[in-house]
Amino acid sequence: MSETSKVHKKQAPKHLRFAIVTVSTSRYQQSKAGKHTTDESGDLIAEAIRERGYFVDSRQLISDNKAMIKKALKKLLQAPTVNAIVFTGGTGINPADVTIETVEPHIEKKLPGFGEIFRRLSFDEIGSAAVMTRAMAGVAKGKAVFSLPGSPQAVKMCLERLILPETAHIILHARGR
Repeated sequence: MSETSKVHKKQAPKHLRFAIVTVSTSRYQQSKAGKHTTDESGDLIAEAIRERGYFVDSRQLISDNKAMIKKALKKLLQAPTVNAIVFTGGTGINPADVTIETVEPHIEKKLPGFGEIFRRLSFDEIGSAAVMTRAMAGVAKGKAVFSLPGSPQAVKMCLERLILPETAHIILHARGR
């Protein structure tokens, strides 16, 4: 790590508050029908955030629906207590997967290296199927915004290797400091 990065990380906020949004039509429909549903990836994200000493400000489960994703994102971008937003799910290449297409237009500054590194790390774990991996990150309204696949394995790797080590640093710069 460069000396500049070390200095910036020391200046970065120490207490972060994350919002987690799980995008899954099947789980959303189960939940709305009153059936028990699980959210393994959302649980993994929440646990990793807390283990790092950060706070989970909110969690929600929504359908893979452009209007629902947009509404959730806009509300979280306006929430004064939220520093970072993590979407999980809806990033595949199925026509129903619309998380990336819905979130990206609201990003003020894209972080293309995030998706590039994510796919490289995924390739090391899953091989050529990594070409179908769509993950993205950026900043908007001084907040870090991440969109990850719904796979628990991908979520765990991404949190450990990219999101948790860099979010405070990203927020420092997103706020113009």
